[in-house]
Amino acid sequence: MTAEALFEQMDFREDPLLEKMISDISEYHYSIIDDFFSEEEIALFRTSLLSKYEEDRFKKSAIGDHFHEQIKAGIRGDFILWINEQEASAAEKRFFDRINHMVSYLNRTCFMGILQKEFHYALYPEGTFYKRHLDTFQNDDRRKLSMVCYLNDHDWKLENGGELRIFFEENGKESFTDICPMPGRVVIFESQLLEHEVRTVLASERLSITGWMKTR
Repeated sequence: MTAEALFEQMDFREDPLLEKMISDISEYHYSIIDDFFSEEEIALFRTSLLSKYEEDRFKKSAIGDHFHEQIKAGIRGDFILWINEQEASAAEKRFFDRINHMVSYLNRTCFMGILQKEFHYALYPEGTFYKRHLDTFQNDDRRKLSMVCYLNDHDWKLENGGELRIFFEENGKESFTDICPMPGRVVIFESQLLEHEVRTVLASERLSITGWMKTR
């Protein structure tokens, strides 16, 4: 029996959270979910990020794909660490378990054809930002969905800045929405459609796991 046939025989239960996400993306091209992960899981992910940052394992972020990377502080200022699923810690395995469930659900219900995924930790120090951009490259358009999961401290304040600003067209005119990086909040949007930026972090450090789900 093939893997596909076995999957067809499995008990498939509707996931209300993912159904809301699918509905949002279908209508608005992005979705905001505040309870995608539990508070315990967010605390685990945050501890994992901070411990690896303290071990000096992060590197200055770059722009462009892996073959044409350039470090430009005037465009983005975060520090990142790629997460290898095959070498994941216990906390990271819990993260990927949820992501893999989501990918399977999307492929089953929406026929998205997601075959790959890539995620990294990101830390924006005070005063840093990421200017307006699109999450695709001229020589690589495999990214289908972009995702960010915020790991900020529980007392994160609106005045700390670091909002995700998403641009879109409304009634023939360009508009935007600002999404505050509240702890535990997950934002998912269509990589090839929505330009976005990270507003300047005005206080503290902005922490997240950021990544993409990719087609062939």
